[in-house]
Amino acid sequence: MNDYILAQLEYIVRVLVAGFCGAMIGYERKNKLKEAGIRTHFIVALTSALIIIISKYGFYDILGTPGIGLDPARVAAQVVSGVGFLGAGLIFVRNQSISGLTTAAGMWATSGIGLAIGCGLYLLGIVSSIIILIAQFLLHRSRWWIKLPIAEQLRIKIRNTSDSVTSIEDTLKNDKIDIINMKVNNLDGFFLEVIIYAKLPKGYNKSNLIKLFNDNPLVKTLEI
Repeated sequence: MNDYILAQLEYIVRVLVAGFCGAMIGYERKNKLKEAGIRTHFIVALTSALIIIISKYGFYDILGTPGIGLDPARVAAQVVSGVGFLGAGLIFVRNQSISGLTTAAGMWATSGIGLAIGCGLYLLGIVSSIIILIAQFLLHRSRWWIKLPIAEQLRIKIRNTSDSVTSIEDTLKNDKIDIINMKVNNLDGFFLEVIIYAKLPKGYNKSNLIKLFNDNPLVKTLEI
């Protein structure tokens, strides 16, 4: 029994380390304003470790039984592929916003937990469930202990002059706001519509954007 508990504890350490590594990758991706962030990478990495542990060690109790042949690799391959189709249906894309990634990753994680408990790895499955639940709560919205950059889409109506677009760019750069993508539309010859996808500095107050363009005589309207 002691050997069994020690083996389960080793598996828990593995999924924790995998989850931590995934979270670090997710932080780096989120810092670059990619859609899949900390929670999504955390769940994907943890569940990958969970499923491969199940594939390797989940059937040790029946190995060598006469008349039974096993290919443990098929477990991870078939289950993960099947759940992937379900997860894809939860992901929605609207304009610059993508929703459903964490939900899809959570469904994938749930399949791994089900496999673990179904194989008799109760401790591993239960602890993995608790880890994912804690991560979901801690990393959902109240991430006061992790300062991440914010991305905003600005829709600015400006007068059509030779230096109007350059003026907008300089205003943002002077406030240390990075322009990720910018599109300019000619409205009626007198005004331009500038759509900017921008990365705000860490801790930047979005209300400062309004103040930033209040004194610019070229700006007619601003929508955030």
